[in-house]
Amino acid sequence: MSLQVVSAVSNSSLLQPGFSLLNFDGHVFFFGQKGWPKRSCPTGVFLLDTKQNELKMKPAFFSKDSCYLPPLRYPALCTLGGNAESDEYQYIIHGGKTPNNDLSDKIYIMSLVSKNSKKITFQCVEKDLAGDVPEARYGHTINVVHSRGKSMSVIFGGRAYTPLAQRTTEKWNSVIDCLPSVFLVDFEFGCCTSYILPELQDGLSFHVSVARNDTIYILGGHSLQNNTRSPSLYRLKVDLPLGSPAVTCTILPGGISVSSAIVTQTSDTEFVLVGGYQSDNQKRLVCNTIVLEDNKIEIVERASPDWTPDIKHCRRWFGGDMGKGSVLLGIPGANKQLISDANYFYVLRCKGAEEDKEEELTAQTGSQTSTEDPGDSTPFEDSEEFCFNAEANSFDVDDTDTYNEDDEEDESETGYWITCSASCNIDINTWVPFYSTELNKPAMILCSSGAGHWVHAQCMDLSESMLLHLSEANVKYFCNEHVDLNKGLQTPKKVVHLKKQPMKPLRKKTTMKLTTPAKKSFLRRLFE
Repeated sequence: MSLQVVSAVSNSSLLQPGFSLLNFDGHVFFFGQKGWPKRSCPTGVFLLDTKQNELKMKPAFFSKDSCYLPPLRYPALCTLGGNAESDEYQYIIHGGKTPNNDLSDKIYIMSLVSKNSKKITFQCVEKDLAGDVPEARYGHTINVVHSRGKSMSVIFGGRAYTPLAQRTTEKWNSVIDCLPSVFLVDFEFGCCTSYILPELQDGLSFHVSVARNDTIYILGGHSLQNNTRSPSLYRLKVDLPLGSPAVTCTILPGGISVSSAIVTQTSDTEFVLVGGYQSDNQKRLVCNTIVLEDNKIEIVERASPDWTPDIKHCRRWFGGDMGKGSVLLGIPGANKQLISDANYFYVLRCKGAEEDKEEELTAQTGSQTSTEDPGDSTPFEDSEEFCFNAEANSFDVDDTDTYNEDDEEDESETGYWITCSASCNIDINTWVPFYSTELNKPAMILCSSGAGHWVHAQCMDLSESMLLHLSEANVKYFCNEHVDLNKGLQTPKKVVHLKKQPMKPLRKKTTMKLTTPAKKSFLRRLFE
């Protein structure tokens, strides 16, 4: 086993725990970036190049008939084989977290449409399911089993938000283990069926699952309810007759207490287990070999690589399967770096140089690299794995099309958990919803001062009616720190006094003359 340093070029901040790798035709594609996609790559899918021990990314495109695919972190994914006459295959993507920390319950099928030296196009289709549809979750696994000429997908484990009826103000955004149900998904007819097995008592997340033919082996995992990593080893066997499917579970001895481990395939029946955590405060530096045979699994310890001092002494590490016996590992960078979320990367090759030249493995790997979500369990779980299912083959990348993160705006400047003002008291660890429109992120409003910046509505002491009014009305808003400055900079407008014209009477009134008594008597005698 050899360990090689890989340097990231200008885009390492996108490579954060929770993303996935897809392998199409020996090329590795990155999916699940940090934050929402930007103009330079609206799909959020990148071609990943590790040639010359440098990490570069090139944007990929979607066909016009594709659906929208959000950048999901911690999803479950696996490969779905095509026809027997074709070597083409697709990827199944289920669940995961969006950049807003919303959980997805959708399932997508992604396939490669065209590829050339200048442009790579994918097709992404959302599948409609009926029956016992799995709830939105993350940190789970999905595998494909084959029995009696049929194929089905199996979903198990994961975490989800607490149901609305059970939420409290103090634990509004808390997560729980999903029920230990096994879901069978038939993509041909679009139906789902759930099974409750007596052997599966506790929910699991960030476990390892490896599939071969009609059998799935589930190893390790973390349980939030008990806060344990039990040395569990389960064997799920799926029978697909003409009638209803049959699912059985067997508890096997010889398991390993580990969460967030990485599995890579080195031969038709051999896998290597790397990384993960064996306790809340300790990484697992031991490597194991997993050998699968018909209805039999064997797990033995193997020689570990020469870990660098940085890897040995860091509190967190992450990574994933790159295919063909290679694993990508990452550790957090030093605090003195200019980029606070930069990471150091290594490529671990579990096979020798001669074995790396062998042809691509033909057996399907149904394993799902697990990742554990920051902040959902113990402090040591703050940085769990990427999700990788790809190879690390070199390929030519046009340098003019290489993605440059420096062209994008800094995601930290527009995040929900920024310090918006001097009096800001919003903390991601203690925040609870304040407005009725909030769920898992604080409401924000744009201050129009200068180039504009976002502030929390709660920090500005805005009432809910005023917040709704500002969001609907087309008016400028200035935060508490800039409202007085904005008024002072405004030049008072010169008021023009209007001259009031007197109103003309409708008819001219004549002055009436008073008549004396002598004239009255004269007139009276005159008319008599």
